[in-house]
Amino acid sequence: MSASSDSRILKIGIVGFGPFGQFLGKTMIKQGHILRATSRSDYSELCANSGISFFREIGAFLEAENDVILICTSILSLQEVLKSMPLHHLKRPTLFADVLSVKEHPRNVLLREHDVLCTHPMFGPESGKDGWKGLNFMYEKVRIRNEAICSSFLQIFESEGCRMLKMSCEEHDKLAARSQFLTHTIGRVLSEMEIQSTSINTKRFETLVQLKEGTMNDSSDLFSGLFVHNRFAQQELQNLELALQKVKQELIEKMNEEKDLNDSKDVEYSR
Repeated sequence: MSASSDSRILKIGIVGFGPFGQFLGKTMIKQGHILRATSRSDYSELCANSGISFFREIGAFLEAENDVILICTSILSLQEVLKSMPLHHLKRPTLFADVLSVKEHPRNVLLREHDVLCTHPMFGPESGKDGWKGLNFMYEKVRIRNEAICSSFLQIFESEGCRMLKMSCEEHDKLAARSQFLTHTIGRVLSEMEIQSTSINTKRFETLVQLKEGTMNDSSDLFSGLFVHNRFAQQELQNLELALQKVKQELIEKMNEEKDLNDSKDVEYSR
């Protein structure tokens, strides 16, 4: 399958060729786009087998005249990685896009660069293994001067059937704090409690076990990044603590009511 007729073949340079970068790269290659990659780890053999040019030297990577530089680093390493990039090696204006799970942070960092497109594919190698049809893809055109390249990049996801969600970075982070961050937090709490499957599982408990296991498959760096670089996450953590305290208080009050009722019955029986 080649790039669609209303699009164009793009030269895409991926910064951070870990599992998520590789996952996106497979579909981009399938669509006929030309891929280059650079990463702290050596993926030269993997790239060679996939038809991707791997650059160990970041300067040469930037000189390769990419249409799009796609940031697939961890949230925590973003600033360090960008500081290490000698951007004066770029030979022309370039679209910088990111796929990080927080959005205000990369927007603020990338605004120092060229054109900026902030995106978040709301899926990954596991949930997207059978295709991307119907999966959410959030984006904000922060600063776009070359609409043709930006539209062609978005077409990669639209043509795969993604549900395209145009949304501000601020709104994304508000919603993500109440969804993705909260999901990861509860999953890690369940892990700390060491919950395990039992012989009398209910379907709802199996869902909790799956949540714990799925969450722990993600790195602690991702979880930390969701908290450290989303300004709305701290409030949601406080909300979770308050909600737990409220539920606990309701149970204690109910327990005390039962105790008082039993004590009053014991008094009556003793008369």
